[in-house]
Amino acid sequence: MRRRQFLLQTAGLAGTTAAFGLTGCSARQEVTLDLLVASYDKSVGASLGDQWDRVVAEFENQHADIRIKLERVPYNKIDRVLAQRVEEGRAPDIAQSNVFAPYAEDGRLYDMSQLFDIVTQADFIRSFTDAGTVDDATYGIPFLASTPRLFYNKELFRRARISGAPTSWDALREAAGALKAIGVKTPYGLQFGPEAADDEALSWLLAAGGGYTGELAEYDFATPANTGALTWLRDELVADGLAGAKPAELDRTAAYAQFLQGEIGMLIAHPVLMGAADQAKVPYAHAPFPKKDGGAARPLGLSDWLMAFERNGHRKECGAFLAFLYSGKSAMTYGGGQSALPVTYSASDAATENSSEQPLTAFIEQLSDAQFAPVNMRSWPAVRGAIRTDVGQAVMKGGEPATVLESLDESAVRADMEAATA
Repeated sequence: MRRRQFLLQTAGLAGTTAAFGLTGCSARQEVTLDLLVASYDKSVGASLGDQWDRVVAEFENQHADIRIKLERVPYNKIDRVLAQRVEEGRAPDIAQSNVFAPYAEDGRLYDMSQLFDIVTQADFIRSFTDAGTVDDATYGIPFLASTPRLFYNKELFRRARISGAPTSWDALREAAGALKAIGVKTPYGLQFGPEAADDEALSWLLAAGGGYTGELAEYDFATPANTGALTWLRDELVADGLAGAKPAELDRTAAYAQFLQGEIGMLIAHPVLMGAADQAKVPYAHAPFPKKDGGAARPLGLSDWLMAFERNGHRKECGAFLAFLYSGKSAMTYGGGQSALPVTYSASDAATENSSEQPLTAFIEQLSDAQFAPVNMRSWPAVRGAIRTDVGQAVMKGGEPATVLESLDESAVRADMEAATA
């Protein structure tokens, strides 16, 4: 805690120093930074992006020689729009995206050491900066972080005489059976539809001791742990109707809506569900997702990423804006409420000390242990697409987990080869 308080104080000083360094010379020519960010519809949580205007205005008030040209793009189009801009030679100065590895490998980005002082770099939660690292340098700056937990409907659990959150897979199956017995349509909401199958699957694989990559950080799908996890899902959950009628088609958005309607008894979900559940007056609780044989599984980590492009030569200006964004009130803006989690130790401490943010505490405490998909690999978008298309079939009636996982290994090899020649 003392270290984090020190970081909070010195990070604030560093931001002030950066501001003086850029505004001290009155003859400096005004610079305009192009900032490309995502906008969100109401179903996702519009509050994630509606603070940009205020943040930009406050920054410009403190930096008379830096203007911000803000452009919003719908979240489901942001990756495509950014890729097109880069291809056309019109890369923004700073952009938000799900994808950063190709731009880093192509030498288009500033790394964090070029943008932040050492104290500010150290304040970022290590598991997130590790995920944003390519070839020993961090290019993906974590933004709008999240990590899921097991949500459950307390009233349905009470009616089914379930004493509390399951702490093993056997206990989860037993709870699902009890929920089915009282008529719950989907006891466990297995989200293997194409919207987020890669996230749901990775949570289960991690809980069984598996994952998407091996010890050498290369794709490794067809492992005993992964095969065993998908086989368990097929035989112990899906086969008995404990995951609803069509889990291979259940998307995250639909699953959240069904949970709010009382049709799903429990599911893996992100903190954004809390606000919607509070508004819908759903009696819910959440707990760590369980390991297969008991205990808390290592949690999945998710994040959007900011990146700063070298094309326009605005390194100092980009650094000044990003230092402002990740310090003080700005850091809380993008790491508070019930939509997103903070990505720095100092903002995490501030959030958990703030009584209005206490519901986030359990999620924040998971961040340091979060395990990411291989988002820092150039081939990941293609591999992710294959997972979303194929993994659901492994757990349906007649599905062959080993065959599906071997096919994913083959897809990963092809994606790596294509990425190497791109």
